[in-house]
Amino acid sequence: MQLANLCFLRRGDEILLAMKKRGFGVGKWNGVGGKLNVMETARAATVREAKEEIGVIINPDDLEKVGEINFIFPEKGDEKLFVHVFFCTKWEGEPSESEEMRPQWFTISEIPFDEMWTDDKIWLPDAIAGKKFRAKFILKGEGEEIESYEVVWVESF
Repeated sequence: MQLANLCFLRRGDEILLAMKKRGFGVGKWNGVGGKLNVMETARAATVREAKEEIGVIINPDDLEKVGEINFIFPEKGDEKLFVHVFFCTKWEGEPSESEEMRPQWFTISEIPFDEMWTDDKIWLPDAIAGKKFRAKFILKGEGEEIESYEVVWVESF
């Protein structure tokens, strides 16, 4: 199982999404994040990825864990991806474009779900509203289509 992280910066009624410019997820809006290195915690990886992808500095204590997602790809030999999801409202620096990501602020009411991963519209609105969750998505092909899913809302992590 591959471990990964995903982080969304938030300010007021806005959320920062980044357009993926290369690699897995190219052409989609998403939070920043990626795979954890060996012996790296999810928080440490999130701090590293935010710096690499959009040039901001985050204190790991300022990350709020809001979710865990287990993605299963049956057509890829049951490959699994476990993602820790964080929100962050405090950081240093202004989000800036890198070779991998182009960040942009969106109001909550204008999130471009049709240009994001299909699972995002299922859990992200409730997470923005303050709910924490654990989810499991069984995906078809490269992950563009959901075969089935389950979302469980939890009190805390």
